[in-house]
Amino acid sequence: MDDNHLGDFLRARRAGLRPEDVGMASYGARRVAGLRREEVAVLAGVNADYYTRLEQGRERNPSPQVVDALSRALRLDADARAHLYRLAGATPNDQPSVHAAERVSPSLRQLVDGYPNTPAFVMSRTLDLLAVNALADALYAPFEPADNLARMTFLDAAGRNFYTDWDRAAQATFANLREATGFDPDNPRLRELVRTLTERSFSPDVSSRNRPFGLCCRVAPGDDVFAGEAAGHEVGHGNVDHGL
Repeated sequence: MDDNHLGDFLRARRAGLRPEDVGMASYGARRVAGLRREEVAVLAGVNADYYTRLEQGRERNPSPQVVDALSRALRLDADARAHLYRLAGATPNDQPSVHAAERVSPSLRQLVDGYPNTPAFVMSRTLDLLAVNALADALYAPFEPADNLARMTFLDAAGRNFYTDWDRAAQATFANLREATGFDPDNPRLRELVRTLTERSFSPDVSSRNRPFGLCCRVAPGDDVFAGEAAGHEVGHGNVDHGL
């Protein structure tokens, strides 16, 4: 099975550019749309044979400097650039720390409080509840504390009775954490959370009915841990699909 996702991405972005898009003159007839490999290599300042190997999957670990040069050559926006780094398994040299304590801005706090008739909350990628309005606070009152949806689902005694469909809530939680893992597998908060879930899930004080029955995945090589989603700061309100 072809899993050359990096090469596929580079080819697709190359095909979407014309010479005039990057300030290059066009010479001769082109059999296919887009830039030639040699043109991308020139724009990126890399060897043409090396770039060809990247597209063909014979080279899969470009340095951050090469990835950055390709991002500029292919005119990638911030999201596409970040995706290219993920495909290459590299870390941007200019990447700001994403592991600082997450805080809710006053404007976002005001937005959450602006839902007077429905529960609303702000949730991090790791399912931490960063802010809740009055109704959400009342909704999650059975949990002690109402701090993280994954912990509340799997480790809090109130979890089973709170969700009308606990299995569905558990699956949603895994999906959430799995996405967070793909976005930032080295996040210390994520590692702390999955370690807690792993260790506590089989402790005597946790009901066997709340154990996730063998659902696990690898966050990093050698780490068998629970995994799953959320995107940045997610504002949820009303009928958020979490098994309610």
